[in-house]
Amino acid sequence: MDFDALAAELRGLRESVAGVTDTVVAAVDGICIFADVAETIDPAKISALAAADLGIARQASELAGQGTLNQTVVFSSDGYMAVYAIGRIALMVVLGDKGLNVGRLLFETRPVIDRIAAILTA
Repeated sequence: MDFDALAAELRGLRESVAGVTDTVVAAVDGICIFADVAETIDPAKISALAAADLGIARQASELAGQGTLNQTVVFSSDGYMAVYAIGRIALMVVLGDKGLNVGRLLFETRPVIDRIAAILTA
């Protein structure tokens, strides 16, 4: 796996979207693949929680007949956690502070997810 390419994609997302503070790519089962996070963030715990979040949201989306789940966004008092499905094989977590431009994040992530999917399946 090309970890340098993963790092470049996550770094590029952080640089292009104001407020992004931390990023993680994990397998759909919650095992961390790559993390670019502060020392105060445990990538293993974030990966596991994001996998659970994605799994529950995916089931709810399918049960409600809403089609394939793409993402979830948690709005908190001090920031955001967005979890993006990378097909059915992986996920990407983006943490952001209160200044996160959520609209810009939604716009910028789709091509990043497509490129990460290509990296993971290469």
